[in-house]
Amino acid sequence: MCALTAFQGEHGAYSEQAIFEHFGRGVETLPCESFDDVFNAVVEGKCDNGFIPVENSVAGSIHRNYDLLLQHPLVVVGEHATRVSHCLIGLPEAKLSDICKVISHPQALAQCERYLRSLKGVRTEPVYDTAGSVKLIQQAGDPCVAAIASRWAAELYHMNILVESIEDNPANYTRFQIIAREAQPAGENAKTSIVFALKNEAGALFRAMSVFALRNIDLTKIESRPLVGKPWEYFFYIDFVGAQSDPNVQHALANLEEFSNFLRVLGSYPRYGG
Repeated sequence: MCALTAFQGEHGAYSEQAIFEHFGRGVETLPCESFDDVFNAVVEGKCDNGFIPVENSVAGSIHRNYDLLLQHPLVVVGEHATRVSHCLIGLPEAKLSDICKVISHPQALAQCERYLRSLKGVRTEPVYDTAGSVKLIQQAGDPCVAAIASRWAAELYHMNILVESIEDNPANYTRFQIIAREAQPAGENAKTSIVFALKNEAGALFRAMSVFALRNIDLTKIESRPLVGKPWEYFFYIDFVGAQSDPNVQHALANLEEFSNFLRVLGSYPRYGG
């Protein structure tokens, strides 16, 4: 039986594209309205796993998903990075010269700002989703309105790609994490994600970083989020190279736990190789 993977957005979203890149086209997908719905679908057993974006190389971290990782009893079992290439998409009969309005997710509009400014007299309108914007223009049937989304979305909804690769920065990648109810083998080339909170005292963060530096553990990501109810205190999310089963990592985590108020391993998983 094929695995069922939940994602936020409509069919044709970049998240769904990333799912197919990672698992292959044989996987079944479950579109969800919000990131909260993705997490709930996994927790409630409506799907096997969820695919959530955690950072974009242009726009930065998706903070909501870091908060949701902490709030749910799920584990990170994998990661994937996908190249984001935006297309200007219209109806099959649409012409670029006729376009007077472009719709898409606010982030997609922002990432194509330079190109959109070159289209004199064209208005932009934010909507809830990139693939959803293609679905909207299909339903409206107005050849003067275009959408920004992926090539996959254009093909899925049988729309016309007017211009490809309109993003301002070609080095545009989104990294996803795969969440599930139970841990899976991480393999030899592994990464681990953790979240912890520290006592509010001088040198606390320095000591926390030192437990990894002294053991030559490579940190690949650090993110802080407010500790709700305790102003100016924070949760720290860290990704590093190595598996939780590695004795060197176990010693580092035991050392970190000695002066942390809170420590949770979110998961060890195969490191994405690109």
